[in-house]
Amino acid sequence: MRGGFRTRYREEEEESAFVSMTDMTVSFLFIIILLLAYFAQQYSEKDTVPRPIHEEVVSERDDARREVIRLKTIIASHEATITTLREQLDVKQTEIVKLQGEIKKLQAEIKELREALEKLRKFDPLEAYLASSAIERRRILETLRDQLKIDFPDLEVVISEETDALRFQGDGLFATGSSSLRPDRRAIVETVATRLSQILPCYTVGVRSKWTAECNPGNAIIEALQIEGHTDSTGDFTPNLALSTNRANSTFSTILGKSPELVEFLNFRHQPVLSVAGYGQMRPVKDNSTKEGRDTNRRVDLRIIMYTPSQSAEIDRIRQALSANNSGGMAN
Repeated sequence: MRGGFRTRYREEEEESAFVSMTDMTVSFLFIIILLLAYFAQQYSEKDTVPRPIHEEVVSERDDARREVIRLKTIIASHEATITTLREQLDVKQTEIVKLQGEIKKLQAEIKELREALEKLRKFDPLEAYLASSAIERRRILETLRDQLKIDFPDLEVVISEETDALRFQGDGLFATGSSSLRPDRRAIVETVATRLSQILPCYTVGVRSKWTAECNPGNAIIEALQIEGHTDSTGDFTPNLALSTNRANSTFSTILGKSPELVEFLNFRHQPVLSVAGYGQMRPVKDNSTKEGRDTNRRVDLRIIMYTPSQSAEIDRIRQALSANNSGGMAN
């Protein structure tokens, strides 16, 4: 009896446990149903798009990606171009700096030239005239020298260091102790006379004057064309002085014999420009201790002395005197 009770009790316990598990399962399913209901309630048709629109958006996205790649390629190319341009810009900037330096240098030179020009503008007309006369004297001497070198290629003729005289060097024009021109040198003096007749008309006044602005733009006028005789140191001082004067006179006579019209060329004071002077042994140009030196010192110098105005007002009168002779008349 007691055993049957125990069996029945056990069966009731097992049935009670099964009912509990069933209840739990039902409860769990109920919760899932509630959750599904909740999520179903949260679902909205607005959160979805039709497939054609989706495909279109995907296509646009792919196109956009391809465009981004294309733009990146262009940007990379432009970056390379920008790098090249920057390098060129650096070169140009270097050139600009260099040019700016040159510009500053040129500006400084321009400033100096302007200052020099300003000084020239402020030059005393008398100073300008004297400078121009010195240039013309040099030009006359160079013309004579060059022409003589054409006629006598072996002749040693130079312009003095003072640039005011033509000097005949080498084997002397005169033998030792003689005032007569050596026969083989006479032709040189006669050629000088011919050349002077061609040059002097432009720098003198008188009936033979033929001044033009082309031949004498500075209006220079010769005061004296001095024939200077010199000796070497052989012999006594006083006799040498007389000998040098005789040599100058001998040269003067030879020149006039060839071109007698030379005495008609006058200076601004209406005096003949030709003159003579003797200096003996006082003005050697070479060492008298050698034969070569003595030969050179036995010489005749042709010295040109330009007229020097004492004041600016004389310059216009000189120009008028030169111009007056264009018509063959005498200057006043």
